[in-house]
Amino acid sequence: MPSVNDLIAHADFEDAQSVFEFGCGTGRFAARLFDQYLPPGAQYLGCDASPVMIALTQKRLAPHARQAQVVPSGVPLRFPLLDQEADRIVSVFALDLLAEADVAQFFEEAHRCLSAQGKVCLASLHRGASVPSRVVSGAWTALFNRRPALVGGCRAIDLNPFIDRHRWQVAHRRIAAPFLVASEVWVLERRTA
Repeated sequence: MPSVNDLIAHADFEDAQSVFEFGCGTGRFAARLFDQYLPPGAQYLGCDASPVMIALTQKRLAPHARQAQVVPSGVPLRFPLLDQEADRIVSVFALDLLAEADVAQFFEEAHRCLSAQGKVCLASLHRGASVPSRVVSGAWTALFNRRPALVGGCRAIDLNPFIDRHRWQVAHRRIAAPFLVASEVWVLERRTA
């Protein structure tokens, strides 16, 4: 998937020692990190709301069991991390499942848990950057509003309004629409005083 490749290209995972993934899904992304990008000894913690996804991720990451842990995500949204514990916080197509209040809370938690030199790395559906991609996004949104299950509960969002420029510095942003389905990639760093 081009957006995931773009995220990886700008996230510097080879320098990461502590990765937290919000919405680990099937664990495919985490396994790819372990197999291709993370340095030896890097630790991974993933969370997901679905017990089925947690089980799939645990199975997929079994070869990395000493370095990987997967836990249920909590309600209200709070990362199972200490302050400034993670040097990469990742969410790949999970924020587009959340209500707006939870997206805002995600950024609060990310700011609390990210180390001083860390990065927040995000990929999500987007409302579109061109007329054709906006038409497809509009149709997707209409379908989501009527029958969310038909689109997996995902909807296109714009993360830009949630990113407080006083707290975050944008290291990378890209909107692309392969096959007319728009996605957005962000890599953010904590803003220093």
